[in-house]
Amino acid sequence: MEPLLYNQSILLIMAILIGLMGLGVEAGFRFGRRWQLDATEAFKAHVGVILASTIGLLSLLLSFTFSWTLQRYEDRSEALVTEANAIGTTYLRTQLLPEAMRAKVQSLLSQYVNVRLQEVSLPLANQQERQRRIEQANQLAAQLWGEAMLAVQKDARPVTSGLFVQSLNQLIDSASSTQAAFQRRVPEIVFFTIFALSILIAILFGYISGLSGHRVRSSTFLLLGSVALTIFLIVDLDRPRSGVIQVNRETLQSLQKGDRPNKIALIKG
Repeated sequence: MEPLLYNQSILLIMAILIGLMGLGVEAGFRFGRRWQLDATEAFKAHVGVILASTIGLLSLLLSFTFSWTLQRYEDRSEALVTEANAIGTTYLRTQLLPEAMRAKVQSLLSQYVNVRLQEVSLPLANQQERQRRIEQANQLAAQLWGEAMLAVQKDARPVTSGLFVQSLNQLIDSASSTQAAFQRRVPEIVFFTIFALSILIAILFGYISGLSGHRVRSSTFLLLGSVALTIFLIVDLDRPRSGVIQVNRETLQSLQKGDRPNKIALIKG
């Protein structure tokens, strides 16, 4: 089952968060105005310390989470490159197979490339279609493995069919690694904690302003806007299939178009 936040529009999530932060500022200000006459300087200083501590905690959490999601983005990019290289190597090593088998194996590899590219390019909402593409890729991989076993029966030499079997095994493993990399996400509890701290900071800003008898200054809204922007980037990076920042898929596309003559130009879409 997909996480709750992951199924929601990122724009909707950010609109709700910004709205709650704005309401928090206003609610905090009105509550602070009620206690303005009774608040001592020591109490105001104490609230300021709490605000500074909360900002520090949120900054630390944002820093670690941003680093985490950025690393996941890099992992997904590397996984696609590794898979593309594995497919390209496998195609080249079809030349080592018995001549009667090459055309069929190359055709299966071409179909496999198309299905894998379609699967990694599908948006988040198309869960059923994505699962269907995964099943198609698995079926094609099973057919390729069957052909590899036939090749071993006809020619068991390690420098011919053995090399093909090795590269095909790497192809299958790399596809699993890519799928796993695209599934890894930040736990929802981390995002809920970030949202809660952001709203709490907005409330405290409004509360301190109410105690001081003046509205929240524009610089405060700039700070809150920067926090919201950072959260947007983190949430977006955590969405490899539906975010604005997408993993570069040119490595798989080049397999389909034949743009890399050194290894995979023989594959036709």
